[in-house]
Amino acid sequence: MNQTPIHDAHNPDLLQIVPKTSIRLIEIGCSSGALAREFKKINPASHYLGIDIDPAYAESAKRYCDETLALDIEAMGNDFFDAHKDRDCWIFGDSLEHLRNPWDTLNAVRRVIPAHGSVSVCIPNAQHWTVQAKLNIGLFRYEDEGLMDRTHLRWFTRQTMLEMFAGCGFRIVEGFPRVFPEPNRDRYLNLIGEMARLSGQDPAIAIKDAMALQFVLRAVPA
Repeated sequence: MNQTPIHDAHNPDLLQIVPKTSIRLIEIGCSSGALAREFKKINPASHYLGIDIDPAYAESAKRYCDETLALDIEAMGNDFFDAHKDRDCWIFGDSLEHLRNPWDTLNAVRRVIPAHGSVSVCIPNAQHWTVQAKLNIGLFRYEDEGLMDRTHLRWFTRQTMLEMFAGCGFRIVEGFPRVFPEPNRDRYLNLIGEMARLSGQDPAIAIKDAMALQFVLRAVPA
C-alpha cells in the first residue's frame, strides 16, 4: 500500500509542543524531514533521528535529520527500544493512526523513556464535522490523504486519544485542537450539538470537538 504523499511542509503546531530543550529526539514517520529541519533551527546541538517505513522518505529526510532509518516500528522488538532509551522526545506526527497497534508502540516507548522525557503527537480527529456529515449519508470513502486517508488503520476522537495515553502510562500536560477556516461548517454544528443533547451529553463539548481537524498533544510518563 502506498504511503501518505510526501511533502516538505512542517506542522507548526506540533513543533510548538516539542520541548525546545530536547537533546535526543526520535520522530516516527518523519516523511521528508521537514519537522527536523525546523527544530534544528531552534536547537542545532540536538541529535534528531528520523524513522520512516518508506526507504525513499527516509532517504529524503537525510537532508535535515542527523540520522535516518527505514523500518517498520511495529516490526521492531525490545532491542530496538532499549537501544533508544536515551531519547528524551518521541514524536508521532500524524503517524499513530497508521499503526496496526499504536497501544503496543506507546507501551514500548513508556517502558524505556527517561523520567524527564515526553511524547509529542498530532492525531487526526475522527469526530470532525465533515466525517459526521458524510457518515450520515453513507459516504465513508477512503481518499489519498486527509482525514479519510486510505492508509489510516486506527481512528481516534479527543476522548479516545486521552484514554489511549492514560492506558499506556502517560499523562497529558499540554494540548490543543487544530481548527481551520472551513466553509459550511456552521450549518452542521447546531445539529451535532442536538445529537449530543439527545444522547445525554454536553452539546458545547460535542460542537467544540467537531471543529478540530487534528489534536496536538504532549504527554509525559505518569
